[in-house]
Amino acid sequence: MSATQGSTKERTSDKVKEPKLYEVVMHNDDFTTMEFVVEVLKSIFHKDHAAAEALMLDVHNKGSAVVGRYAYDIAVTKTGKAMSLAKENGFPFKMTIREA
Repeated sequence: MSATQGSTKERTSDKVKEPKLYEVVMHNDDFTTMEFVVEVLKSIFHKDHAAAEALMLDVHNKGSAVVGRYAYDIAVTKTGKAMSLAKENGFPFKMTIREA
């Protein structure tokens, strides 16, 4: 008798559900400097210099732009870091999070 003969195989159908993604939206204001925005995009959102400048110009010209899509906890953490850095530097910087 073989090792598999007479044994029962159990089927498992564990489906891994991908977490919902959330968009981090940066909003324009008349006081936060473009240089500060570029630095936030590079240091917190890990954009290269060209991408950071392009996003900064989108925010400036369109009023807001999505700067990243993340799982909720990551979106909250990155937004919190950016807002804290803005507050330390005296900027009325605004970011929001919305479900993607």
